[in-house]
Amino acid sequence: QVQLVESGGGLVQAGGSLRLSCAASGRTFIGYSMAWFRQAPGKEREFVSGISGIYSHTYYADSMKGRFTISRDNAKNTLYLQMNSLKPEDTAVYSCAASTSNTIRGISQYEFDYWGQGTQVTVSS
Repeated sequence: QVQLVESGGGLVQAGGSLRLSCAASGRTFIGYSMAWFRQAPGKEREFVSGISGIYSHTYYADSMKGRFTISRDNAKNTLYLQMNSLKPEDTAVYSCAASTSNTIRGISQYEFDYWGQGTQVTVSS
């Protein structure tokens, strides 16, 4: 079992930045691939970014490339998402997810086994 707890969300103006964190329980954090998803009101959950386990290969949705940076600190069992140049359309609940696979198998939410509760990000225009 892995428990995930997100933090760092909030209200920010367009063009601003936020850094989200996801603290994971368990001793085998390095063995999990991790990802961030988001869900805006009335929309389906969508993949934002993912990072593999041991080698930390990173993946991004096209609309986030160049603005968002995913990283992980395996010593601290923590996943991060640095979000820059935020836009009002980035407003959503952001959730972190963990997969028991060390590599990113796909960007579907169904590829991930554990989920956090989510943190609200609101970008004002």
